[in-house]
Amino acid sequence: MRDLSLAVVNRTRPEPIQRLLEETVGGRTVDVSELDVPDASELDVPDASENLVVLLDGDEVVATSPLGALEEELLLVNSDLYVTGGKALGDVTLPAVIEALDEVPFRVRGYPASNSEKLPLIVISRYIEQLAWDHGSGRLRSSFQRLSRLDDERGTRDVYWTVGEADIDVHVYGVPDWVPPASFPGVVHAGYHGEFRTSWFVVFHADDADARTAALVAERVGDNEWDALWTFDDDRIESINRYIERAL
Repeated sequence: MRDLSLAVVNRTRPEPIQRLLEETVGGRTVDVSELDVPDASELDVPDASENLVVLLDGDEVVATSPLGALEEELLLVNSDLYVTGGKALGDVTLPAVIEALDEVPFRVRGYPASNSEKLPLIVISRYIEQLAWDHGSGRLRSSFQRLSRLDDERGTRDVYWTVGEADIDVHVYGVPDWVPPASFPGVVHAGYHGEFRTSWFVVFHADDADARTAALVAERVGDNEWDALWTFDDDRIESINRYIERAL
């Protein structure tokens, strides 16, 4: 059982940045704190001078990222950038401390309860789409709850047309409140009940053993509230892919 926490080392950035990190990533599963560390050797990291975010498992450093990287990719990013296409394929760099939170269950709330808790899931979703696009083969399975998001959200539409036109087997899932045209370069799976309504997943699976694969799986458990985790474990991703293929 991992005992994970995040800490900002020798913060000089404004206090609101610390609060944003706490609101976005901290809370029910991962505590976020601050550390003043005059000597970098105390944490066994190459540079603990200032504004370094460390992911700790107990007292052991698991991953590090500059606080500025989290600001650029997560804390100061509006989710509308993904909707409008401002954050497109190739634009996402996943901070190491976020990547290393794989297999950690999160419960997140959307607006109006929170403006930021869903952002890590949105970033991970685009990162997985980007992995598929970069690899150029394999299969990408994504659930939208409502298929109309592929029409209403320009950024989402552009991503799935671009990925689908590559040599990638694209499958999309959701309630058919809108049906993609025949020109859509993917397979549509539609339904009105159960996981078609309540699931949010983005799963990239490839038969190539050298491929970097990933999966985000979330389930709506309340009014705009989600239980979620992401994984980079190939066996688990294969199992998730197989379940979706058979169940939906």
